[in-house]
Amino acid sequence: MGLAVGIVGLPNVGKSTTFNALTKASNAEAANYPFCTIEPNKAIVPVPDKRLNELAKIVNPNKIQYSTIEFVDIAGLVKGASKGEGLGNKFLSNIRETEVILHMVRCFDDSNVTHVENSVDPIRDIEIIETELILADIEQLNKKIERLLKEAKAGAKGSKESLEYANALLEHLNNGNSASSFRGADSEAFINLNKELRLLSAKEVIYGANVDEDNIAIDNEYVQKVREYAKKSNHEVIKLCAKIEEELIGMSDEEAAEMLESLGAKESGLECIIRTAFAKLNLISYFTAGVVEVRAWTIVKGWKAPKAASVIHNDFERGFIRAEVIGYDDYVACGGESKAKEAGKMRLEGKDYIVNDGDVMHFRFNV
Repeated sequence: MGLAVGIVGLPNVGKSTTFNALTKASNAEAANYPFCTIEPNKAIVPVPDKRLNELAKIVNPNKIQYSTIEFVDIAGLVKGASKGEGLGNKFLSNIRETEVILHMVRCFDDSNVTHVENSVDPIRDIEIIETELILADIEQLNKKIERLLKEAKAGAKGSKESLEYANALLEHLNNGNSASSFRGADSEAFINLNKELRLLSAKEVIYGANVDEDNIAIDNEYVQKVREYAKKSNHEVIKLCAKIEEELIGMSDEEAAEMLESLGAKESGLECIIRTAFAKLNLISYFTAGVVEVRAWTIVKGWKAPKAASVIHNDFERGFIRAEVIGYDDYVACGGESKAKEAGKMRLEGKDYIVNDGDVMHFRFNV
């Protein structure tokens, strides 16, 4: 779907370790020195969804296919990245290609792990990264304003209004504020400008508070500070121990659950990150259930039935007739499609039907 989550942060905060755990394979080199990651690693990660397992118990398919989300492990940024420090310009362009930022923050003490700023201070670290994103946006916006000035002098339609808007946003950024906090961030003018510039500080953010084993069950002082900071901008905070998450690789679901329970954790922090990122991208899943496979199909929230059908095949959208829909809860409660039909729980929906998360669907179409 062309949507991705970029993992960012200072060097040595656990980005690549988190990435390894996300992909359940050690395909991102993790080492105790800055710029271990040079080229961005990319991986398609399945979205945990217990509903698929429940459907599979009823249908007994040959396979289960989950929705997926792309994560991009971007090399560690440093102070001065917007001016090219530490290959910063290249790394910032990698972030620009993503839709959501997973901002990893170090929330543990360990003298054996080098910190690029020589001390652990999560708020300082967050502000370093966010300042670099804002500075990069200022540079982009200044270039846009130069173009708008030329257009305004030439009398181009709408250029004067666009210039005024861009200058107002520039003033906001110059005061150290993110683009996402701009008063008109939900306006059509901002949306159109952001489509062109893909402003870094306008992206959705999830803070990943990386702790040690002793602080999985409780919030240490560092995590508390991150949560307080995140409240100001209404961002999510998800706590995890990247080291433990990586150790879970290869374990069965039962073994992983037992280990997490022994550490006082209710669930994997990475599973929470994946689900949260999926939602931040405004994505939902509908299901198809048959003996060949039980599958989740990824769509954008708000899509109507014909558009939703297109992710299976474009012909489904072009020749759409109707959709047979059973809500997930009804499907499970009735024990499958045939019994749901008998109970009157199957609905026939037309072209204007907006698909709900968890709908079990079958499409009728003309070839």
